[in-house]
Parts: sequence; C-alpha cells; structure tokens
Amino acid sequence: QVQLVESGGASVQPGGSLRLSCEASGSIFSTYGVGWYRQTPGKQREMVAVITSSGSTNYADFVQGRFTISRDTAKNTVYLFLNSLRTEDTAVYYCNQQVRTAPGGVITDYWGQGTQVTVSS
Repeated sequence: QVQLVESGGASVQPGGSLRLSCEASGSIFSTYGVGWYRQTPGKQREMVAVITSSGSTNYADFVQGRFTISRDTAKNTVYLFLNSLRTEDTAVYYCNQQVRTAPGGVITDYWGQGTQVTVSS
C-alpha cells in the first residue's frame, strides 16, 4: 500500500504565501504524474496543478502565475508553492500521486487526506 501525507496548510492573510508538501511512502516502485487539487464545501474537487514524470506542468486558469508545483522524485515528494493568496483560494488541498507498486503492475491513483488552507483578513 501507499500512503500520502500532506502538510503545510495554515491560515494566512490575503497576499500571503504557503508551501504545501506531500510525501508518499510504502510500496513504491515508480511514480508518474503527481498533482494538487482543491475542494470547498458544496463544490467538486478541482485541479490546481499537475506535473508529469518528465517535469511538464499544467496549471488551472485561476492560478494566474501565483502557484508553482515541483517534485523531488528521490524523496517521493511533491510541493505546491502558493503566493499572492486570495480569499477565494480557501479550500482543502489534496495531493494525488500515480504510483506503480511493482514492476509490470498497474498504475494506481493515491490521494492524501487533505490539508486546509484558509485565506482571511
């Protein structure tokens, strides 16, 4: 099994910054695409940023250059740097990692438990 542990969520004022981390542990043979998603009450979970195994990134339109996703493959960790935070960025942020647990095995999506980001004055 694979476990994802997120950290870094906090309450900040508008304009503030945070760094979210997501470390995967367990039976990891290789990791493929990883990403961050967010969800607010009553809304569907939405993609924030994703990064492929080759380093290509894709961001949601609402990011507008304010967030940066990166990964440390050796540490099975993905980061999300959030800058110029706005009140509308308030949400639970979830990490996703696509993992193969054994050679020739299937690639499975794993999710973290979520970390709360609150932006308020």
